[in-house]
Formats: sequence, structure tokens, C-alpha cells
Amino acid sequence: MQRTTLYVIGVCAVILLAVAGYFWFHASGLRDTTTTGPPAVDYYTCPMHPSVRSDRPGACPVCGMALVKKSQQDDSSGIDLAHLKTVSLSATQRVLANISTVPVKRADIAYDIDAVGSLTFAEPLQASVTARFGGRIEALHVSTTGARVARGDPLFDLYSPDLVSAEREYLLALESGSPDDTSSSVDPLPRQLLRAAGERLRVHFGLTDAQARELEASRKVHSTMTYYAPISGTVIQKQVQEGQYVDEGMPLYQLADLSTVWAILDVYEKDIRFVHAGQPVSFTSNAYPGKTFHGKVSFINPVLDSDTRTIRVRAEVPNPDGGLRPNMYIAATLRARVAGAVVVPTTAVLSMGKRSIVWLEVRENMFEPRDVTTGVESGGTTQLLAGPAPGEMVVATGGFLIDSESALQEPSGEMAAHAVGSHAAGLPADTGASGGSAVGRGADAQLVRILVKGAYVPDEIHVKAGKPVIIQFYRDEDSFCTSEVVFPTLDIRRGLPAWKTTTIRLKPQPAGEIPFQCGMGMVDGRLVVE
Repeated sequence: MQRTTLYVIGVCAVILLAVAGYFWFHASGLRDTTTTGPPAVDYYTCPMHPSVRSDRPGACPVCGMALVKKSQQDDSSGIDLAHLKTVSLSATQRVLANISTVPVKRADIAYDIDAVGSLTFAEPLQASVTARFGGRIEALHVSTTGARVARGDPLFDLYSPDLVSAEREYLLALESGSPDDTSSSVDPLPRQLLRAAGERLRVHFGLTDAQARELEASRKVHSTMTYYAPISGTVIQKQVQEGQYVDEGMPLYQLADLSTVWAILDVYEKDIRFVHAGQPVSFTSNAYPGKTFHGKVSFINPVLDSDTRTIRVRAEVPNPDGGLRPNMYIAATLRARVAGAVVVPTTAVLSMGKRSIVWLEVRENMFEPRDVTTGVESGGTTQLLAGPAPGEMVVATGGFLIDSESALQEPSGEMAAHAVGSHAAGLPADTGASGGSAVGRGADAQLVRILVKGAYVPDEIHVKAGKPVIIQFYRDEDSFCTSEVVFPTLDIRRGLPAWKTTTIRLKPQPAGEIPFQCGMGMVDGRLVVE
């Protein structure tokens, strides 16, 4: 009986311990640790100084900026995502940052190639009139440069004793026998002399068939010979005067048919691959505002100009009314077409100095950077030569904000080794001493971060002409040499406080190089404007 009582008491104790353990387990929340992780603990941090943390809102003790709310759970997730090269945003952050995504796709790109050049004469439509033999200009039928002539119009009369002698020889030979008489009674020698005399008049002196028939019919020697225009066109050079003695081979007139002119264009080296024979060309001239002329590419020079890095392209342009004149300056556009290109919106491509990236949405609200090689850009669309494949989702707007968020989430060493600015040089993710948040940069501005520590890192930045550039200098030293930065060609001089970020906003226009240096000229760098 006593043993039974002890057994019942033991069983009851075990049951009580089990019930107590069950309630303690659920009350402590341990059952959720395998699925949801530790509870989120909110804290506040400074975007410019992530090391500053507070359990309540307020201002950063270092720079005075308002602290941003974060959570411990998000932060630990960010550490995991950093190793995966991803950035995680909440749904609210995505909406506030105006982040939108579009699929990478294939499409045909219409690419306009801009070129400048001038008009010139079409070489096959020119003719030079020279003196066939020495003599004196007796009369000029066309006496002014710029005169319009038709083919067969008389140009000048030329007197020469040699011409008179040649005509007399022909008439004497003509009296001896006809060149067409093949009867056996006619001596073949006079017939050969007649043919030789006639051939000399035609070949050497330029006698036309009509003039030869007239000489044969009249049997009268002419002391002068009239020369006629070989083509229809305009007299662009007149190098003779009436009464002037000329020598054999001397140029007298230069004629050009302006019904077709040539447009000689200078095309940059980067656009050569898009130019081909038969390609349409349109151009304008200051002489005719609002009017567009059209032609076609007929020839591409096989040799590149080593000084201008351009290639000469020739286009034939109809000019029926003669309004286009040689030596006019023109601004031309060649329309090229890139078929089946992999394209993304231009706003999706972020320039990071020597490299360009796009942000891909790998999962919902999770984004990953991807290096890209860009091709042509046209109409808000950019061709990708290397990068994401068609169908992948790329961030079209808000990419700069994701890039700023990636700096806050402390990217991994591998990602930092390939990045530029704060990712490469260890700069804090801030927006500069001039104030303004990441949103204030604008999606179309190029952000460049430069570390100042005995040198500029990086010291060469590639930017695009006409595109806003935000340069953030973070000075990680207290050396007097680097206490200011100077852009000599832009007349900009800014002080660089130690361990702070200074922002300079530019919008470079002409292509070329913009140097910058420290106040003592000991440290330098450059912006390469493309």
C-alpha cells in the first residue's frame, strides 16, 4: 500500500513538471527561434556615420544629421545579404525610394550618328579645258568665272600658224584623192597622206567632226579654231584673257556640273562600325534654316586621321536647283540601326568611374549589382554588350538609392574590392558637406566618391558630357597638402576638412579632360569627359 502511494506521487510530480515546462517554453517564445529568429530591436543610426547608434530619435553628434530608424533584425540580415552581394529593402523603403523594375529585353535600336563636314564638287562631274597647241586667244565667248554653260557652247577662238599649216596640208591631200576612193587607179600614197592629215587635225588640234566636214566642203583655210564646252556646268576657274598667248597644255577653263555635289563628313572612330555604303544621310546648313537635305553614303575612306581620330565619309547629294554650293559647312546625321540588341533603360545604368553597373531584383525587394559593358545609347535606351540576360528584372529608377543603402549595409570585402568611391576607398556613405539627401541627387546624376589620403583614389574618373556629376571628396587625413582641392580650368577652389566629406557638383559640357589637384600641386587627378 505504501509502495503504491509513492508511485502515484511520483507520476503526479512528473506530470506537473511537464505542464510547467510546456507553459515556460511557450511563454519564453523559444519555439519561434528556429523559424523567425530573434525579435527585431529598433535603433537609430546616422547615414553619414553608421557607427553612431541610438535607441531614440535625434541628431547625429558628429555631423548633426537626423538619425534614421533601423532594426537589429534588418541589420543582421544585411550582414548575411552582404556576402551574397545583395541589398534588402522593406516594402515601405521601396515605395519611398520610387524604385521600379523592368525586364531586360531585345529590341532594335535606331542610332543617330552626328557628324560635321562641308560640301565640295563631285569629281566625276568636272572638266578641265586646256590649250591643245600654242597660239593666241582671238576671242573669248565665256569671259567670266561663274558663268553657266551647256555642253557644246563655244568657249574661245584660238589662232595658231601651226593650225593654218595643218589645214593647208589637209586640203592639198584632199585635192590628191578621197580617203574613201579605193579604186585601183588611185595611188594609195595620197590617200594615206589625206588620212594622216585629217587624223592630225582631229587628234592634235581638236577639230570636231562638224568642223572637219565644213573644212572639206568649203576648201577654205580658217586662221582660228573655236573650242567648245565638253560638259554642261559652271565655270569655276577662268585662267585666260583675250589676246593672251598660250602654250600647249596650259589650263584655260575649269568646269563643274553642280547638279550633284559631294558631302564630306568627319565621323568619329567609335561610330565607324555603324557606317556603310548606301546609308541615308540627312543634313542641314546655316544657309537654309529649317530645311533638310538628303543623300547617300558612296565611299568610306579606308584610312583614319591620326590627329582628329575621325574617318572621312563621302555622300552624294542631288542638287537640281543649284542651291547647295561647294565649301558650305553642314551638320549631318547618319541613321544607323542595331538589330536584336540587349537593351535596358538608360536610367538603369550607373557609372562608377571606370565601370558601370545595374541593379537586378533577384527576389522580391532584394537587389544585386551586376557589372555591365554598354554599347550605343539612343532615345533613353542603352545597349548592353555584357551583363544581364533578357528576362532578368533590372532597376529602372532609384538605383542610386539602392547603391547608398548598400553602403549602409556594409558590403563584403569582395564587393568592396571591385567598387569605386566609398566601396573601394572606405569612404562613409554620405551626401556631402553641402547637405542634401540621397534623394536630392537626382536619378540622372553620376555620383563619384574620392578618398583623399596622400593621393586621390581613384585619380581618374570618366564622366559624360552634359550629364550632372556629384563628386564627394572624403579626406581621411590631416595633412596640410591636401587641405583643399582646385579645378584650375573651372576656377573652383574648395577646402577639404579632415575626416569629413565635401561635395562638388559639376555639369561638364565639352569633351576632354578636366584636371584637379591639391592646393600645393603635389597631388592631382583628372575627369575624362566623354
